[in-house]
Amino acid sequence: MKTVEVKGSLRESVGKTNSKNLRKQDQIPCVLYGNGENVHFHTHENSFKEVVYTPNAYLVKLDIDGKAFDAVLRDIQFHPVSDKIIHADFYQVHEKEPVWMRMPVVLTGNAIGVLNGGRLVQKMRKVKVKGLASQLPDEITIDITDLAIGKSIKIANLTFDGIEFMEPANAVVVLIKTARAAVLAAEEEGEEGEEGAEGEAPAEGGEAPKEEAAE
Repeated sequence: MKTVEVKGSLRESVGKTNSKNLRKQDQIPCVLYGNGENVHFHTHENSFKEVVYTPNAYLVKLDIDGKAFDAVLRDIQFHPVSDKIIHADFYQVHEKEPVWMRMPVVLTGNAIGVLNGGRLVQKMRKVKVKGLASQLPDEITIDITDLAIGKSIKIANLTFDGIEFMEPANAVVVLIKTARAAVLAAEEEGEEGEEGAEGEAPAEGGEAPKEEAAE
């Protein structure tokens, strides 16, 4: 899967005062856990541009004072007013241990239901999956070409080698709804057909209705 590099430095001390001073310098307090003792470090807020402000999922290559770690971003906290990042948690990834991540869902193909007037609704933009980091794909690609009106694709319908889906099996990922315009068109077509039937001429050989004699 895709990777992004983040460089950081070990924190000299841990506490609210130190964290506040770091943020004044546009540095974000972080912690790396998942391998015994936690590693407390800080990195510049610009390091998160490719990790946070993107629909993609990345494996993070951490460089903390020259020491390398493979990790995934597990949690991030934002300031309630400014919306700036104030803290981040990373989980260390091990080669032979599965890890869970939220992967982006990418739809491919032109759904037959949309071509027939339906409306495409993507219920899940990301899905939680589990697997070895080396086997995780960049994205979950779903072909919707054969998806008809009223039909859906659920988690239970997805199968990818090497990964396990951590979402409910009956969760809907994408569906095709009947568009209101398509329903109205069908109703109008039906009404026109009924009116045409009422005004049809009698079949050949049939007797035309007699007009009532005027009084």
